Amino acid sequence: MTPDTRGTPDPAPPRGTAGAEPLLRVEGLRAGYQGVVALWDVSFSVAEGQVVTLLGSNGAGKTTTLRTVSGLLPAVSGSIAFDGREISRARTDQIVELGIVHVPEGRQLWPRMSVRENLEVGAYSPRARARRAESLERVFGLFPRLKERRNQAAGTLSGGERQMCALARGLMGLPRLLMLDEPSLGLAPRLVSEMFDSLRVLRAEGLTVLLVEQNVHQALELADTGYVLETGRIVLGGPSGDLLDNPSVRRAYLGVGAG
Repeated sequence: MTPDTRGTPDPAPPRGTAGAEPLLRVEGLRAGYQGVVALWDVSFSVAEGQVVTLLGSNGAGKTTTLRTVSGLLPAVSGSIAFDGREISRARTDQIVELGIVHVPEGRQLWPRMSVRENLEVGAYSPRARARRAESLERVFGLFPRLKERRNQAAGTLSGGERQMCALARGLMGLPRLLMLDEPSLGLAPRLVSEMFDSLRVLRAEGLTVLLVEQNVHQALELADTGYVLETGRIVLGGPSGDLLDNPSVRRAYLGVGAG
């Protein structure tokens, strides 16, 4: 069901950012795979220090959006601007150096490498490499279990620990914008809660996050702003609290009746 977008106001900026240029601005973005368009005229913005979540069913275009912003998928048309700089034609390594770090769905760790080695690979860019030791201590403080298992092969970790490692590896890149694709996918409920606790800590530290997440309720409770994607188009956007209260969103994505 397509949420009713009539009369929906533009998303309000987070506190302290009124009138400021967004850190990330996507306008009229079109992208696809092998000639098949998957995104149609997608526009949204993320202010510095804000958590924004992209919602929608499987195949709606959420992962495609993240892949296009990070340069893994070329944009057919439209604009992607980061900190005022156009990046829609930039190489992925250039985008990483600017401070956009993408943690993809499925963890994608190197299973035979140790936890520490996986983390150190995250400090790929020259900017991050210069502060690798400092970043390693930071992520070990955030995820003490990873410090305990730092010499253990990543492939022997539990599902929750692998997700912690993937998130920590992203943080090793010193992101100005951290893009997370389904960080709680496949985790037990207790581990989902732990994952969102970690994200709340990062939010309190002022990290800017663009989040794709199947757990819509948790995502909206964490985020400042949300956008709903459907068949490659944004059909609704607004403050996360408004989306949580929206009857159409509650029916379509939260399994709650409008009444």
